[in-house]
Amino acid sequence: MCGIAVVHDLAPTPERLRATTALGESMLGPIAHRGPDGQGSRLVGPTWLGHTRLAIVDLDGGQQPLRGGRSERWVVANGEIYNHDELRARLPGPFATQSDSEVILHVIDAGGTDDIHDMRGMYAFAVADADGGLVLARDPLGVKPLYWARHDDRLLAASELGAFPDDVRPVVEEFPPGHHWTPDAGLVPFVDLRTDPLGVDEPVGAPYATRDEARTAIRETLVKGVRDRMMADVPVGVFLSGGLDSSIVAAILARESEPGMPVHSFAAGTADSSDLAAARVVADHLGLVHHERVYTDDEVVAVLPDVVCSIESYEPSLVRSAVPNYLLAELAAQHVKVVLTGEGADELFAGYHHLRELDMPALRDALVSGIETLHHLNLQRCDRVTMAHGLEARVPFLSRELLAVAQRVPLEWKLLGEDGQEKAILREAFEGWVPQEILWRRKEQFGDGSGTADVMGRQAEALVPDQDWRAIRIPGLPEARSREELGYQRIFADHLGGIRAEQVLGRFATA
Repeated sequence: MCGIAVVHDLAPTPERLRATTALGESMLGPIAHRGPDGQGSRLVGPTWLGHTRLAIVDLDGGQQPLRGGRSERWVVANGEIYNHDELRARLPGPFATQSDSEVILHVIDAGGTDDIHDMRGMYAFAVADADGGLVLARDPLGVKPLYWARHDDRLLAASELGAFPDDVRPVVEEFPPGHHWTPDAGLVPFVDLRTDPLGVDEPVGAPYATRDEARTAIRETLVKGVRDRMMADVPVGVFLSGGLDSSIVAAILARESEPGMPVHSFAAGTADSSDLAAARVVADHLGLVHHERVYTDDEVVAVLPDVVCSIESYEPSLVRSAVPNYLLAELAAQHVKVVLTGEGADELFAGYHHLRELDMPALRDALVSGIETLHHLNLQRCDRVTMAHGLEARVPFLSRELLAVAQRVPLEWKLLGEDGQEKAILREAFEGWVPQEILWRRKEQFGDGSGTADVMGRQAEALVPDQDWRAIRIPGLPEARSREELGYQRIFADHLGGIRAEQVLGRFATA
């Protein structure tokens, strides 16, 4: 996990390239938190590449920008390629490092952009060569962030909005997930999550014939997803809210870890929150080394500016859930460098309350839409709050293989169980893996279960004391729907002046 910055000069001259280099170097400072283990940069032809590193794999040999084997290309990458060993076995070498990021170079060397879909993982990367070639790409689900802009005959890209200079921010857009870009071909999709999440010529398959077949596929695929995401040369822990999804991930991690190796779990909430109580039950049942961050109203209010600036959003539900995540990440970073989380299960298995009343066609559309917009919501929150503390978060529910499995599960099997709990098929798949009272615990939004929503309900007036708050407008942002949201908008505008509302709300160009 790292931060990247790229400046590609479209009209290079020696004088412009000196300015391009200075511009690129200025973009690294604002994302230094994403890579506390070092920084590197290089001018490759007309392209400046910058990287801030969080060392996870090949601690000694994975510094970037990186050139591998006989490749004349250089790469900067943010994320992990989980199947890099499999790709190494079939790609021509030689390989110069054990870094999973080096595999990106060999994939591009061997097949150009045609084989990017073969990489399994979370990533945003840039590959450049001295002749002016450049490849930008982002993983299909947008687990890792990437933004870009054209300005002054240059193409700029970076991991966070805050990396861009003030005069560039008004034209910054999100780089769309599941796409790659080159100067010659432009923006090209390489995966369609609706029809071929596994990649080219790999059909999803027919719906499961029996409920038992579906349960087995869900269980085996998620276990593999966790196992793949344990890839690291550093300790791996788990965020544990005490809800179904994180408890299942914790249970798998505990089973898959080497005997005698402690598994660290982390929970956060107010003193009387239901999440903390449930997480203790799970941690005790699984024998985890459990850590808690108990916070007060005053601590929530005090940390809000840091949280809003970190997630680069003012959406109230996102901020509420980000507060415990932010404090949780701060705690976890003191013990581990990688955590697994439960993001994505609700979108795959119809876990949200608002889905209950939908008919089948509407439910099908809502689930697809939920997956396609995750990178604007939960994944954005998850990435930003962890990287704010130099911590890498991995999301095993969002492997493309599990996405394909979920698409084969008949919709009616994702509906409520006998007692009204959502995600019944997922609960059934992990019967016996977690305590029964947790397996069938009803869902709470993280901001609710942690107690943060109650805190903000109590503190909204202190956050925005203006009596006429409904008349206040923040330039470039929509009318605030609540006093609480106005407070977040003010913080956001102070952090990122010049950002348009559509840049925050997810209405980005994809062509």
